[in-house]
Amino acid sequence: MSTHTLSVLVENKPGVLARIAGLFSRRGFNIESLAVGPTEHTEMSRMTIVVNVEDSPLEQVTKQLNKLVEVIKIVELDPATSVVRELIMVKVSATAATRGQVLDTVQLFRGTVIDVAPDAVTVQMVGNSAKLNDFLRVVEPFGVRELVQSGMVAIGRGSRSISERTLRPVAVPAPPAVG
Repeated sequence: MSTHTLSVLVENKPGVLARIAGLFSRRGFNIESLAVGPTEHTEMSRMTIVVNVEDSPLEQVTKQLNKLVEVIKIVELDPATSVVRELIMVKVSATAATRGQVLDTVQLFRGTVIDVAPDAVTVQMVGNSAKLNDFLRVVEPFGVRELVQSGMVAIGRGSRSISERTLRPVAVPAPPAVG
C-alpha cells in the first residue's frame, strides 16, 4: 500500500463532504487526513484527502468520485511537485525550571507560542508531518498535556491552479417562447 494525496475541487453545497467520505467508507478505505475549505471561488470548496491504498482500488474510487455531480475536478498531488502543510496546537508542561528549554525548542522548530500559563505553554506549529512529529518527539519528555492536529493541506507548486478552466458555465434560462 502507498499513501496518496488527492486534491478534490467540489461544489460548495451541503452534503458533499458526507457523500465523498461515504464513498471511501463503502470501499473500506480509511481516510488518514481530510481538510475542507473554501477556495478563491465562492461556489467551490477544496478537499485534500490522504488515503493509504493500492493504486488500482484508488483508480476505481477516483472514477466513482468523478461520477458525482458535485465533483468538479480531482488531482493526485505528487509530493515532489507540491507543498504540504499541517497545523498542530500542543500544550506542553513548562515549570519554572523547564520553561526556557521548552521555549528554546519552540524557537528551534520555528513555532509560535500562543498561550502561556504558570505550568504550561501552548504552541502553534505549521509544517510537514516529519517536522511536526520531530517536534512532538522532542517536547514529549516535558509532558504533552493536549494536542490538536489539523488535516493535511496541499497545493501544487508553480503558477498553475487546479481551478483553471474548471469553472462550469452558469446556466442562463431560455427566454419564454413567443407565440
